[in-house]
Amino acid sequence: MTQKRKLVHDVYIVDGSRSPFLKAKGKPGPFTAANIAIAAAKPLLARMPFEATDIDEVIAGCVMPGPEEVNIARVVALRLGCDQHVPAWTVQRNCASGLQAIDSAAMNIASGRSNLVLAGGIEAMSHAPVLLAQSMVQWLGAWMRAKTLGQRVKTLAQLRPAYLKPVIGLLKGLTDPVVGLSMGQTAEILADRFNISREAMDDYAVRSHHRLANAIDQGWLPEVETIYDTNGHYYKEDDGLRRDSDMQALAKLKPVFDRPFGKVTAGNSAQVTDGAAWLVLANEATVKKFDLPVLGKIIDSHWAALDPAQMGLGPVHAMTPVLKRHKLQLKDVDYWEINEAFACQVLANIEAWKDARYCREQLHTAKAFGELDQERLNVDGGGVSLGHPVGASGARIVLHLLHVLKRNNAKRGMASLCIGGGQGGAMLVENYSFNNNAADNNSADNHAVENDVPDNT
Repeated sequence: MTQKRKLVHDVYIVDGSRSPFLKAKGKPGPFTAANIAIAAAKPLLARMPFEATDIDEVIAGCVMPGPEEVNIARVVALRLGCDQHVPAWTVQRNCASGLQAIDSAAMNIASGRSNLVLAGGIEAMSHAPVLLAQSMVQWLGAWMRAKTLGQRVKTLAQLRPAYLKPVIGLLKGLTDPVVGLSMGQTAEILADRFNISREAMDDYAVRSHHRLANAIDQGWLPEVETIYDTNGHYYKEDDGLRRDSDMQALAKLKPVFDRPFGKVTAGNSAQVTDGAAWLVLANEATVKKFDLPVLGKIIDSHWAALDPAQMGLGPVHAMTPVLKRHKLQLKDVDYWEINEAFACQVLANIEAWKDARYCREQLHTAKAFGELDQERLNVDGGGVSLGHPVGASGARIVLHLLHVLKRNNAKRGMASLCIGGGQGGAMLVENYSFNNNAADNNSADNHAVENDVPDNT
């Protein structure tokens, strides 16, 4: 199986914004998915030189929109003033839904179907539904069918306390129904496969928090917008940050997914979080028409699939074909954003690229791909420290990666995520303000031709 890619028009990322990521605290958070999406998008659109009605379409990634937010992209588009004539649609690819939204927008722009698109991702995980057990649903059906007093008394006598046990929708969503494993259990499998220690996971988690703290203190998160709830409270920073995180504190936490012998804990896993992130994408003609600023350019993307029980390795399966297409080595990519679903999962991807056998048998390379420099990976923290609102993270990492490239006057970046169900997504981007030389242009910017690339599923 091959992926064929032919981009007719260049695709530019003009600008973007996101909400602070708000950690779930045992009850529904202050924003529904639609409300946090609108709060994040309004400042972005307010500084654009075009009107909301000039947008050709709105695409949003979301895994669990609320019952009043079906096709949440359309709900958000109308509430943002995009006019009834602007179509909007919602995409769902689990943890990479936000990246899928960007990729869908890019494909429509590249093919000439759209000129200007608002794309991003949304999730209010604290509002995940609490469901009724199937036995309770069946009982309620019988109750509705009961018409006489006798029928109702008989039906009422059949009600059992066990029927009232709630089904936690979030836990169901974080469990793969095919292999019967939670996402945390798949991380434990990777820890065993690559011999990743508990100490290595905790060390990575501490570093994620310290990097986020430094980024906040240095003002390195310009994409974060202050948002306000209906009670007059405001939120200006990611509130899952633990500035005092250290190895001693993390060592006290017990395993969550493989008790009592596992290594994956709440401290070295991504936080359950609410958040939204948006990007404005446009073609060259639209950039010139509205004299738009340009943050970056989308060069390529790839989607891959693998065993759901080892879904955390999705990034190397998705990133490798992109690197091969553009004849790039790991050193040729200046900065990386690999979503931190689990500290162990990020470390497993690093180990997979170092493993000659894995690369040969699974990634179809002649030898080990190499070792990724962690000083250029998730330099401002990631999901372990700031949270992983599953529909939004894919959009967040692309947006922040472009800011990292701009801040460091670097050229090229790669964003990638593992995806529940056994998939991986990756996107290669470039800093538009970087002063490219002719040789770099010839070697890396060849995405406008058709390529047949082996699928690494």
